[in-house]
Amino acid sequence: MTKETLQAIKGDITTLNVDAIVNAANTSLLGGGGVDGAIHRAAGPALLQACKKLEGCATGQAKLTKGFNLPAKYIIHAVGPVWRGGQHGEATLLAACYVSSLQLALDYKISTIAFPAISCGIYHYPLVEATTIAAQETVHFLNKNATINTIKQVIFVCYNDSVYEAYMDALNSLP
Repeated sequence: MTKETLQAIKGDITTLNVDAIVNAANTSLLGGGGVDGAIHRAAGPALLQACKKLEGCATGQAKLTKGFNLPAKYIIHAVGPVWRGGQHGEATLLAACYVSSLQLALDYKISTIAFPAISCGIYHYPLVEATTIAAQETVHFLNKNATINTIKQVIFVCYNDSVYEAYMDALNSLP
């Protein structure tokens, strides 16, 4: 894994031409606000029907659907934790979101994947901690699976300057 494999950009995750985008979903998988709502709107009503068949998803886990009307072939729906002060396993659950999503990417031979800042919106996860977990877990996963890895590019898509700066700091602090 090289640092070039990881990238942070400012933009709209729903417009990216990648193999898979990750949705910062809620446990119902039936849509919501923020990134989740934007992905459901852009993908179209068929996404809701597909998500109903998945019967929800536990916090820290991820499930996959087709991308429907998005440029991305797949949507990986990852359920991040709600921040409750940091003493309720939030870091472990957030790390598990990235691992579960990346494992699905590996299972489906996805080579390009884009993540939003999971749990950093209405779930109020502290930005610096969340982006550090995202970068470290991604690097750890890619290195651990280097011999079988099909993932060639991971993009962290940032919705504003502060998220972008936090991701850049997290990526620049990687060994």
